[in-house]
Amino acid sequence: MRLATKRRRLVGVAALAVSGALALSGCGAPPWADAGGQPSASASPTASASVAPQPVRNDLSSGSTQRPLTAGAVSATVDYWSTLSMDRWTPTALKPVSLSMVTTVSPDDGQKVYLQRATMTAVPGNASQSFSPLTAQTDQTDAPGYLVLSPYSYSQTFNVGEVPADATFVTLQFTFEFLVQTTPTSNEFAKQTASDTLTVAIAGGGETTTG
Repeated sequence: MRLATKRRRLVGVAALAVSGALALSGCGAPPWADAGGQPSASASPTASASVAPQPVRNDLSSGSTQRPLTAGAVSATVDYWSTLSMDRWTPTALKPVSLSMVTTVSPDDGQKVYLQRATMTAVPGNASQSFSPLTAQTDQTDAPGYLVLSPYSYSQTFNVGEVPADATFVTLQFTFEFLVQTTPTSNEFAKQTASDTLTVAIAGGGETTTG
């Protein structure tokens, strides 16, 4: 009788031991966790973000552009274009820029408007710096200048020379100086100045060469 009771007690202890082992195994770390109990880095991959390069501005991307300018009583309409396609505006190429201008004056009392001087300065650059400007190009005539009052117009072509290989664009700075008659029969003139800026992309610019 005592022997049977002792055996039942041993069986009860063994059952408790098995139950404890199962409980401990249920609280253990999952197989995808590392030794510290934290989820493995491979379980939640992080996508690396990449920044897309910004396109270079190009005011002549469509082949031409038109700008309205104002200088005092003078209103000018200027058309710009290039006979060289944009894919050939490389750092070493001779890059022509043509313009055509016509003006009106307000109030229009019969006085004339003349363009005395037109200047273009080309400044190469890229996203991080501006380079030294190229030599300014000027078209100037004796006073009072070229008659530009509608229906008469002014046309000219300037050229952008070689720019640094690191340049990705060139900024074209234009200055137009007008002389306006004070009265229709007067030999006295008022001077008015208008300015404009174009940005044109350089094809293949910014490429680094290795020797």
